[in-house]
Amino acid sequence: MTQDMIQPANAMLHGKTILLVISGGIAAYKSLELIRLIRKNGGTVRCILTSGGAQFVTALSVSSLSENECYTDLWSLKDETEMGHIRLSREADLILVAPASANMIAKIAHGLADDLASTTLLASDKPLLIAPAMNHMMWDNPATQENIATLRSRGVDIIGPESGAMACNETGLGRMSEPEDILEAISTVLSQTNPSSLEGGGQGEGGADSDLDTFAARLKYARKNARFTQEQLAEKLNIARSTYTQYERDRNEMSLNTLKQLCKIKGFDLDWLVNGTTNPLHPNPLPAGERGLTGFKALLTSGPTYEAIDPVRFIGNRSSGKQGHAIAAALALAGADVTLISGPTALPDPPGVNTIHIESAAQMLAACEAALNTHQAADIAVCAAAVSDWSPAATQEHKIKKRGDQSAPTLFLKENPDILATLSSHPQRPRLVIGFAAESQNLLENAAAKLKKKGCDWILANDISGENTFGSDKNHVYLLKQGLETEEWPEATKTAIARELTTRIIEHFKNHDRSDRHPPLRAAE
Repeated sequence: MTQDMIQPANAMLHGKTILLVISGGIAAYKSLELIRLIRKNGGTVRCILTSGGAQFVTALSVSSLSENECYTDLWSLKDETEMGHIRLSREADLILVAPASANMIAKIAHGLADDLASTTLLASDKPLLIAPAMNHMMWDNPATQENIATLRSRGVDIIGPESGAMACNETGLGRMSEPEDILEAISTVLSQTNPSSLEGGGQGEGGADSDLDTFAARLKYARKNARFTQEQLAEKLNIARSTYTQYERDRNEMSLNTLKQLCKIKGFDLDWLVNGTTNPLHPNPLPAGERGLTGFKALLTSGPTYEAIDPVRFIGNRSSGKQGHAIAAALALAGADVTLISGPTALPDPPGVNTIHIESAAQMLAACEAALNTHQAADIAVCAAAVSDWSPAATQEHKIKKRGDQSAPTLFLKENPDILATLSSHPQRPRLVIGFAAESQNLLENAAAKLKKKGCDWILANDISGENTFGSDKNHVYLLKQGLETEEWPEATKTAIARELTTRIIEHFKNHDRSDRHPPLRAAE
């Protein structure tokens, strides 16, 4: 990265025109401060205010701060004569959508054009930066996440959202980034001023290096070009290591912050960029050429099982399914064809995953065996479900009535099928079988015994003796492998645990020939 690329925000924005689209959401009030900051740092701001955005800020406030007309109506003759949606997009150096509501993100992802803002965005050929803002449940919804993945795959830059308290009195990931952070992101995107390097660049092995003259352009090229594997991209981005070393040596805080910001808005992990490896896994959906599990099939179990006592009552457990669903999503992002067998949970189906809903342990086993008995079988099995060990020996046809003159009924139990052991010894055994051990005492001893008894390859052990274990967003696990030392993973979110496990699975298959799909069976003891 050249030194002249890293400039103060006021120098980078000087003489630049930012088209700001303000969509609906309480965070629209932050757009007023953003207008002030852009102008203070030498930029010109033109604004489009959607009908939703107008519920929170007024066109008069926006035009007063920007000292330009605030555009609102696609069908205004005056607007179309003096500054139509085509000219609005053409005369901007960058388009910023802040706040970007879930509805606006969906419009951009699907190419809708039913108002001035969406029409202008569809007609634009300029860099696009969006700052999402919405309720955390809306952000986590698979539909929104698929839209975000679509936008990233098209090279759209995204800043935020951040985690914190919201206007709806809930807390989570969904707050719009602060105006100062968005201003820095604007400066970073504008620093990518070598469009010729992105059009037809990288012809031949030396072309990418010779044409991509700046680190920022390299980042954008890496994001948009799917011809290279992640390892090849890392090799071509060796400048990241030398640049980072220089940052550390010179203690150039501005340069380091710029690098971090580049990684953040491009969806890259800084460690991935510096280390040049797939560990940690890319935090966002990768181009097809970079997905380490493309062509692999994975079978997942998640959630609890419910064993019916009568039409109303059941035997179950408190499993939320969060860890299993997170693993399914992480494997899908890495390119695997994932089938998820899920017990009853309150979670939405993970995007890009074939989810089969069941209730009982017997139904879960039947679904697993049906998946394995297909001609394509599975390469990976992860048994993260908390399967009930016992079920009633007989299910009552009608609800058991409580009668004052009778004692409590006796409940006879039978042992449920052992799904992990069954998959580990199955004729169509996946090449890698991973189980979970949730223990309230003697964690490692019990997990090691389970690993040996079940005949699986790996066990992830977690302690459930503490409070608020079930349903928590975090986990603290140990990885046990046949014949190898136990690894303790630091407490992390279940999403982070899922990514780490996916990384280990990718590394495992890199060291094994895929043609050996089914290794010799291990006899369960």
